[in-house]
Amino acid sequence: MTTQPAPPPPPMPPAPAGVPKPPQRKVRGIRESRARTAMFMLLPLLIVLLVVAGYPLFRTIYLSFFEYNINSTEAPKFIGLENYWFTNEDGVGLGALQTPEWWQSVWNTVKFTVSSVVLETLLGLAFALVINSKIKGRGLLRTAILVPWAIPTVVSAQVWNWMYNDSYGILSQWGRQLGMLPHGQSFLSNPDTALAALVAVDVWKTAPFMALLLLAGLQSIPSDMYEAADVDGASPVRQFFSLTLPLLTPALLVALIFRTLDSLRVFDMPYIVKGNAPETMTMSIYARQQMIEQAQFGYGSAISVLIFLVIMFFTAIYVTSLRVKFD
Repeated sequence: MTTQPAPPPPPMPPAPAGVPKPPQRKVRGIRESRARTAMFMLLPLLIVLLVVAGYPLFRTIYLSFFEYNINSTEAPKFIGLENYWFTNEDGVGLGALQTPEWWQSVWNTVKFTVSSVVLETLLGLAFALVINSKIKGRGLLRTAILVPWAIPTVVSAQVWNWMYNDSYGILSQWGRQLGMLPHGQSFLSNPDTALAALVAVDVWKTAPFMALLLLAGLQSIPSDMYEAADVDGASPVRQFFSLTLPLLTPALLVALIFRTLDSLRVFDMPYIVKGNAPETMTMSIYARQQMIEQAQFGYGSAISVLIFLVIMFFTAIYVTSLRVKFD
Protein backbone atom coordinates (compact mmCIF):
# COMPACT_ATOMS: atom_id res chain seq x y z
CA MET A 1 0.00 0.00 0.00
CA THR A 2 1.46 3.36 -1.04
CA THR A 3 0.84 6.67 0.68
CA GLN A 4 0.35 9.87 -1.23
CA PRO A 5 2.75 12.71 -0.31
CA ALA A 6 1.24 15.62 1.57
CA PRO A 7 0.24 18.53 -0.66
CA PRO A 8 2.48 21.61 -0.44
CA PRO A 9 1.23 24.49 1.73
CA PRO A 10 -0.68 27.19 -0.10
CA PRO A 11 1.30 30.32 -0.98
CA MET A 12 1.05 33.37 1.25
CA PRO A 13 -1.48 35.89 -0.01
CA PRO A 14 0.00 39.12 -1.33
CA ALA A 15 -0.13 42.24 0.80
CA PRO A 16 -3.21 44.37 0.32
CA ALA A 17 -2.83 46.99 -2.32
CA GLY A 18 -3.84 49.73 0.09
CA VAL A 19 -0.95 49.09 2.55
CA PRO A 20 2.30 50.42 1.01
CA LYS A 21 5.68 49.23 2.25
CA PRO A 22 7.76 51.83 4.13
CA PRO A 23 10.54 53.11 1.89
CA GLN A 24 14.07 52.20 2.84
CA ARG A 25 15.12 55.83 2.73
CA LYS A 26 12.54 56.72 5.40
CA VAL A 27 13.67 53.88 7.68
CA ARG A 28 17.29 54.97 7.29
CA GLY A 29 16.30 58.54 8.13
CA ILE A 30 14.56 57.41 11.33
CA ARG A 31 17.66 55.49 12.42
CA GLU A 32 19.93 58.44 11.74
CA SER A 33 17.59 60.74 13.65
CA ARG A 34 17.62 58.42 16.65
CA ALA A 35 21.42 58.20 16.51
CA ARG A 36 21.72 61.99 16.46
CA THR A 37 19.32 62.26 19.39
CA ALA A 38 21.32 59.71 21.37
CA MET A 39 24.59 61.54 20.68
CA PHE A 40 23.00 64.85 21.65
CA MET A 41 21.83 63.37 24.98
CA LEU A 42 25.27 61.83 25.62
CA LEU A 43 27.12 65.04 24.78
CA PRO A 44 26.91 66.56 28.31
CA LEU A 45 28.30 63.35 29.81
CA LEU A 46 31.13 63.25 27.28
CA ILE A 47 32.02 66.86 28.05
CA VAL A 48 32.11 66.15 31.79
CA LEU A 49 34.31 63.09 31.24
CA LEU A 50 36.63 65.08 29.00
CA VAL A 51 37.04 67.78 31.66
CA VAL A 52 37.22 65.51 34.72
CA ALA A 53 39.27 62.63 33.27
CA GLY A 54 40.72 63.79 29.99
CA TYR A 55 42.31 67.04 31.13
CA PRO A 56 44.22 65.52 34.10
CA LEU A 57 45.48 62.72 31.86
CA PHE A 58 46.76 65.03 29.13
CA ARG A 59 48.17 67.41 31.75
CA THR A 60 50.08 64.54 33.36
CA ILE A 61 51.47 63.45 29.99
CA TYR A 62 52.49 67.05 29.28
CA LEU A 63 54.29 67.49 32.62
CA SER A 64 56.16 64.19 32.17
CA PHE A 65 58.33 65.93 29.55
CA PHE A 66 59.47 68.63 32.00
CA GLU A 67 61.84 68.93 34.94
CA TYR A 68 59.44 70.40 37.48
CA ASN A 69 60.17 70.75 41.20
CA ILE A 70 57.15 72.13 43.03
CA ASN A 71 59.34 73.46 45.86
CA SER A 72 61.45 75.51 43.44
CA THR A 73 60.62 78.97 42.11
CA GLU A 74 62.17 78.14 38.74
CA ALA A 75 59.88 77.58 35.79
CA PRO A 76 59.47 74.02 34.51
CA LYS A 77 62.23 73.09 32.07
CA PHE A 78 61.50 70.98 29.01
CA ILE A 79 63.74 67.90 28.95
CA GLY A 80 61.92 65.63 26.50
CA LEU A 81 62.04 61.95 27.41
CA GLU A 82 64.73 62.27 30.07
CA ASN A 83 62.25 61.49 32.85
CA TYR A 84 61.76 58.12 31.18
CA TRP A 85 65.31 57.39 29.99
CA PHE A 86 68.43 59.41 30.74
CA THR A 87 72.05 58.44 31.31
CA ASN A 88 74.41 61.02 32.84
CA GLU A 89 78.09 61.52 32.04
CA ASP A 90 79.11 58.86 34.56
CA GLY A 91 76.98 56.25 32.82
CA VAL A 92 74.35 56.15 35.58
CA GLY A 93 70.76 55.74 34.42
CA LEU A 94 68.46 58.29 36.02
CA GLY A 95 65.27 57.77 34.01
CA ALA A 96 62.26 56.00 35.44
CA LEU A 97 62.76 52.97 33.23
CA GLN A 98 66.39 52.70 34.45
CA THR A 99 65.80 52.85 38.21
CA PRO A 100 65.56 49.58 40.15
CA GLU A 101 63.04 51.16 42.54
CA TRP A 102 60.50 51.50 39.73
CA TRP A 103 60.90 47.92 38.57
CA GLN A 104 60.73 46.70 42.16
CA SER A 105 57.41 48.51 42.60
CA VAL A 106 56.13 46.98 39.34
CA TRP A 107 57.12 43.50 40.51
CA ASN A 108 55.51 44.06 43.91
CA THR A 109 52.31 45.24 42.25
CA VAL A 110 52.17 42.30 39.85
CA LYS A 111 52.71 39.78 42.66
CA PHE A 112 50.12 41.50 44.81
CA THR A 113 47.61 41.60 41.93
CA VAL A 114 47.99 37.98 40.86
CA SER A 115 47.86 36.60 44.42
CA SER A 116 44.94 38.71 45.61
CA VAL A 117 42.81 38.35 42.47
CA VAL A 118 43.20 34.55 42.36
CA LEU A 119 42.34 34.11 46.04
CA GLU A 120 39.48 36.61 45.91
CA THR A 121 38.01 34.88 42.87
CA LEU A 122 38.09 31.43 44.47
CA LEU A 123 36.69 32.62 47.80
CA GLY A 124 34.15 34.88 46.12
CA LEU A 125 32.91 32.01 43.96
CA ALA A 126 32.60 29.77 47.01
CA PHE A 127 30.69 32.46 48.92
CA ALA A 128 28.40 33.10 45.94
CA LEU A 129 27.59 29.40 45.58
CA VAL A 130 26.74 29.14 49.28
CA ILE A 131 24.59 32.27 49.26
CA ASN A 132 22.80 31.17 46.09
CA SER A 133 21.93 27.75 47.53
CA LYS A 134 18.69 27.12 49.38
CA ILE A 135 19.86 26.97 52.99
CA LYS A 136 18.43 28.34 56.21
CA GLY A 137 19.72 31.72 57.30
CA ARG A 138 20.77 32.67 53.77
CA GLY A 139 19.82 36.32 54.31
CA LEU A 140 21.84 36.58 57.51
CA LEU A 141 24.80 34.87 55.87
CA ARG A 142 24.63 37.26 52.92
CA THR A 143 24.72 40.25 55.27
CA ALA A 144 27.62 38.83 57.29
CA ILE A 145 29.72 38.16 54.20
CA LEU A 146 29.29 41.73 52.95
CA VAL A 147 30.38 43.34 56.24
CA PRO A 148 34.15 43.44 55.42
CA TRP A 149 33.46 45.09 52.08
CA ALA A 150 31.21 47.69 53.72
CA ILE A 151 33.90 48.78 56.21
CA PRO A 152 35.95 51.78 54.93
CA THR A 153 39.41 50.83 53.73
CA VAL A 154 41.12 53.22 56.15
CA VAL A 155 39.38 51.61 59.12
CA SER A 156 39.98 48.01 58.08
CA ALA A 157 43.63 48.71 57.18
CA GLN A 158 44.30 50.27 60.57
CA VAL A 159 42.61 47.37 62.38
CA TRP A 160 44.78 44.87 60.53
CA ASN A 161 47.82 47.03 61.25
CA TRP A 162 47.11 46.69 64.95
CA MET A 163 46.63 42.92 64.65
CA TYR A 164 49.99 42.68 62.85
CA ASN A 165 51.81 44.78 65.47
CA ASP A 166 54.98 43.07 66.73
CA SER A 167 54.29 44.00 70.39
CA TYR A 168 50.57 43.44 70.97
CA GLY A 169 49.22 42.14 67.65
CA ILE A 170 47.37 38.88 68.06
CA LEU A 171 48.32 37.61 64.60
CA SER A 172 52.02 38.17 65.27
CA GLN A 173 51.71 36.40 68.62
CA TRP A 174 50.11 33.39 66.95
CA GLY A 175 52.86 33.40 64.31
CA ARG A 176 55.59 33.29 66.98
CA GLN A 177 53.78 30.57 68.93
CA LEU A 178 53.49 28.43 65.80
CA GLY A 179 57.15 28.97 64.96
CA MET A 180 56.41 30.96 61.82
CA LEU A 181 58.13 34.12 63.11
CA PRO A 182 61.24 34.71 65.23
CA HIS A 183 60.93 36.52 68.53
CA GLY A 184 60.34 40.25 68.22
CA GLN A 185 59.18 40.17 64.60
CA SER A 186 55.78 40.48 62.97
CA PHE A 187 54.41 39.50 59.60
CA LEU A 188 54.82 43.10 58.47
CA SER A 189 58.35 43.66 59.79
CA ASN A 190 59.60 40.48 58.12
CA PRO A 191 60.38 41.31 54.45
CA ASP A 192 59.65 37.73 53.41
CA THR A 193 56.06 37.82 54.70
CA ALA A 194 55.14 41.52 54.44
CA LEU A 195 53.61 41.31 50.96
CA ALA A 196 51.69 38.14 51.83
CA ALA A 197 50.30 39.95 54.89
CA LEU A 198 48.99 42.74 52.65
CA VAL A 199 47.45 40.17 50.31
CA ALA A 200 45.58 38.66 53.26
CA VAL A 201 44.16 42.08 54.15
CA ASP A 202 43.04 42.72 50.58
CA VAL A 203 41.46 39.27 50.24
CA TRP A 204 39.52 39.73 53.50
CA LYS A 205 38.35 43.13 52.31
CA THR A 206 37.46 42.47 48.66
CA ALA A 207 36.39 38.81 48.42
CA PRO A 208 32.80 39.84 49.34
CA PHE A 209 32.79 42.21 46.37
CA MET A 210 33.68 39.34 44.05
CA ALA A 211 30.98 37.23 45.70
CA LEU A 212 28.41 39.94 45.03
CA LEU A 213 29.33 40.17 41.33
CA LEU A 214 29.34 36.40 40.87
CA LEU A 215 26.07 36.04 42.78
CA ALA A 216 24.41 38.31 40.23
CA GLY A 217 25.72 36.03 37.48
CA LEU A 218 24.47 32.90 39.25
CA GLN A 219 20.99 34.32 39.72
CA SER A 220 20.74 35.04 36.00
CA ILE A 221 21.04 31.33 35.17
CA PRO A 222 17.54 29.82 34.59
CA SER A 223 16.52 27.35 37.28
CA ASP A 224 14.84 25.01 34.78
CA MET A 225 18.28 24.10 33.42
CA TYR A 226 19.22 22.67 36.82
CA GLU A 227 15.89 20.84 36.98
CA ALA A 228 16.63 19.24 33.62
CA ALA A 229 20.11 18.29 34.84
CA ASP A 230 18.58 16.65 37.93
CA VAL A 231 16.21 14.67 35.74
CA ASP A 232 19.19 13.48 33.66
CA GLY A 233 20.92 12.33 36.84
CA ALA A 234 23.82 14.79 36.76
CA SER A 235 25.69 15.10 40.05
CA PRO A 236 26.26 18.53 41.68
CA VAL A 237 29.92 18.45 40.64
CA ARG A 238 28.98 17.63 37.04
CA GLN A 239 26.37 20.40 37.07
CA PHE A 240 28.96 22.92 38.29
CA PHE A 241 31.57 22.17 35.62
CA SER A 242 29.17 21.50 32.73
CA LEU A 243 26.43 24.03 33.47
CA THR A 244 27.22 26.62 36.10
CA LEU A 245 30.80 27.49 35.20
CA PRO A 246 30.25 27.91 31.42
CA LEU A 247 27.20 30.12 31.95
CA LEU A 248 29.00 32.10 34.66
CA THR A 249 32.08 32.75 32.53
CA PRO A 250 31.01 36.18 31.12
CA ALA A 251 30.28 37.57 34.59
CA LEU A 252 33.45 35.97 35.93
CA LEU A 253 35.65 37.58 33.29
CA VAL A 254 34.16 41.03 33.85
CA ALA A 255 34.69 40.65 37.60
CA LEU A 256 38.30 39.62 36.97
CA ILE A 257 38.90 42.75 34.91
CA PHE A 258 37.44 45.02 37.58
CA ARG A 259 39.52 43.48 40.34
CA THR A 260 42.70 43.35 38.27
CA LEU A 261 42.51 47.03 37.39
CA ASP A 262 41.71 47.92 41.00
CA SER A 263 44.66 45.90 42.31
CA LEU A 264 47.12 47.33 39.79
CA ARG A 265 46.44 50.87 41.00
CA VAL A 266 46.14 50.02 44.72
CA PHE A 267 47.46 52.68 47.06
CA ASP A 268 45.47 53.26 50.24
CA MET A 269 45.63 49.93 52.04
CA PRO A 270 49.36 49.16 51.53
CA TYR A 271 50.30 52.75 52.33
CA ILE A 272 48.29 52.79 55.58
CA VAL A 273 49.58 49.41 56.73
CA LYS A 274 53.21 49.53 55.58
CA GLY A 275 54.00 53.02 54.25
CA ASN A 276 56.93 53.45 51.85
CA ALA A 277 58.65 50.18 52.65
CA PRO A 278 60.54 48.90 49.56
CA GLU A 279 59.36 45.31 49.94
CA THR A 280 55.68 46.34 49.68
CA MET A 281 55.87 49.55 47.63
CA THR A 282 53.37 49.51 44.77
CA MET A 283 53.50 51.61 41.63
CA SER A 284 51.03 54.15 43.01
CA ILE A 285 52.96 54.52 46.26
CA TYR A 286 56.18 55.06 44.30
CA ALA A 287 54.49 57.74 42.18
CA ARG A 288 53.20 59.48 45.30
CA GLN A 289 56.65 59.34 46.89
CA GLN A 290 58.29 61.03 43.90
CA MET A 291 55.59 63.66 43.38
CA ILE A 292 54.83 64.65 46.99
CA GLU A 293 57.76 63.69 49.22
CA GLN A 294 60.51 64.28 46.65
CA ALA A 295 58.61 67.22 45.07
CA GLN A 296 59.61 65.96 41.60
CA PHE A 297 56.36 66.68 39.81
CA GLY A 298 57.73 66.03 36.34
CA TYR A 299 59.35 62.72 37.27
CA GLY A 300 56.26 61.69 39.22
CA SER A 301 54.11 62.51 36.20
CA ALA A 302 56.29 60.19 34.10
CA ILE A 303 55.72 57.43 36.68
CA SER A 304 51.97 58.06 36.50
CA VAL A 305 52.05 57.76 32.71
CA LEU A 306 53.90 54.45 33.01
CA ILE A 307 51.27 53.20 35.46
CA PHE A 308 48.59 54.15 32.95
CA LEU A 309 50.40 52.22 30.21
CA VAL A 310 50.82 49.14 32.43
CA ILE A 311 47.11 49.11 33.26
CA MET A 312 46.19 49.57 29.60
CA PHE A 313 48.51 46.68 28.70
CA PHE A 314 46.80 44.30 31.14
CA THR A 315 43.37 45.48 30.00
CA ALA A 316 44.22 44.84 26.35
CA ILE A 317 45.45 41.34 27.22
CA TYR A 318 42.22 40.56 29.07
CA VAL A 319 39.88 41.89 26.42
CA THR A 320 41.66 40.41 23.39
CA SER A 321 42.78 37.03 24.73
CA LEU A 322 39.63 36.25 26.72
CA ARG A 323 37.26 37.98 24.25
CA VAL A 324 35.34 39.76 26.98
CA LYS A 325 32.12 41.46 25.94
CA PHE A 326 30.66 44.30 27.99
CA ASP A 327 27.21 44.36 26.38
